[in-house]
Amino acid sequence: MPVHPRTRPTAAVAAVLCAALAFGATACGSTTDDAKPTKPTQATKPAGPFGDLTGSQIVDKAFAATKSAKSLTVDVDLKTADDPTKAYLSLDGQGRCAGTLTMGVDRTTELIKADDKNVYLRFDEAFLREQVKDESQEVQDATVKELRGRWVKTPASDPDSEDMLALCDLDGLLSGFEQGASGIAKGKETTIDGQSALALTEPGTGGETSTVYVATKGTPYVLRIVTKGGEEPGTLTFSKYGKPVAAKVPAAKDIVDVES
Repeated sequence: MPVHPRTRPTAAVAAVLCAALAFGATACGSTTDDAKPTKPTQATKPAGPFGDLTGSQIVDKAFAATKSAKSLTVDVDLKTADDPTKAYLSLDGQGRCAGTLTMGVDRTTELIKADDKNVYLRFDEAFLREQVKDESQEVQDATVKELRGRWVKTPASDPDSEDMLALCDLDGLLSGFEQGASGIAKGKETTIDGQSALALTEPGTGGETSTVYVATKGTPYVLRIVTKGGEEPGTLTFSKYGKPVAAKVPAAKDIVDVES
């Protein structure tokens, strides 16, 4: 009897969450700079796209705008100690979510959450074999044969599903951000995927530095977070704000229900 994979890539999920929370947060071992920002000198006209707002005020404004977005897509690229981790997920405020999570070079999981009831996961062969590597060759081959190309359906309330779905929770991704973090320096204006952006950088501990890029035109959304140095350097890019999330329940013939 094939063994349905139940273990989810929770370590990868934790790494992604830590990266998302690294900027201005105390989570994951990161701390904020206690130094107070220098008081701006008197000027006849505020310079830059955000006028005389401090780096901290701009970042607060950006994260508030991002949290209030109806939908967005996050593209994650992390260089973790164990394996590189990548994720590409679209999510909205209604709980819909769809995308992929890749660990290492080739272990990829596709995810669909179309409602609050169930989550559908489709594993590539490398991931399936990793999950049953301690089983006999016969069981491994049978598992791959049964599940390759098919979606595994589990309740969204299942603990394993909840671990994976942490990546689909926008509030959770950004909840560790600390309002009013000090020591955030305003940098140069640049472009992120064709959009004008302002760079704001905060030095961390152990040589780690985090930079958030905030849109300077229209709504001041977070466009990218880049963490350099430390144990989990990487990049999170936010895009497709307000775009519908393509999260549809797979065809019944392509679903394996592990609860049945």
